[in-house]
Amino acid sequence: MSLSGRTVRSSTGRSNVLPADLKWGRCPHTPAKGTVSLWNPEIRLERREFMNSYQVGVSAEAFSAAVLARCGYNVSVQYGANQPEYDLMAESNDKILKISVKGSQDGGWGLTQSYLKNNNSDYHQAIDAWLKAHHKRTVFCLVQFKNTETDQMPRIYFATPGEIADALHKAKCGGGNTVLYENHKWKKDAKGRGTTDKIPDEWQFSAERLQALFDKYGE
Repeated sequence: MSLSGRTVRSSTGRSNVLPADLKWGRCPHTPAKGTVSLWNPEIRLERREFMNSYQVGVSAEAFSAAVLARCGYNVSVQYGANQPEYDLMAESNDKILKISVKGSQDGGWGLTQSYLKNNNSDYHQAIDAWLKAHHKRTVFCLVQFKNTETDQMPRIYFATPGEIADALHKAKCGGGNTVLYENHKWKKDAKGRGTTDKIPDEWQFSAERLQALFDKYGE
């Protein structure tokens, strides 16, 4: 419903007339429902996720490149869509680290579901197949937009394929899973009921985390 000429009160009680192209619950430049970032920051409307999968990928790659550059690395981007194995290369002192970027706005990253065979649920076999398909020196950058406003940085984590595979094997109280969750408590699943899958704190982005990975896996 268009709100052209409609008045919305801010938290201070001041009246504000919304622009003609703004629709309730929607960003005027985005086709799907999402957080409304108004010119007047006092007005807050209901927040919904609004990026499509392509936009999540582009945003995640951009933020990944930004934090790498901010830490002093020279960053190169793979040319062309759906390039294998990695998306970015970080260079420093003639060493290169290859980085695969995964973005999400729902709290988890679906990683191994395509490795399930014949529609079975052998999660551990799928995890092992996923790990085998990735070079041990490639580092993953996991970018999470869930519960972040459009003017906030997403949460960023860096991990190796081996670390991710280990976390997936331990998921759901050792039952394994195809999705790596940032912080998820299992309520109904019989295997993992009452347990919480959480990304290790040491994966969180920091200059020290990046340097340690670069020193060990850079070529």
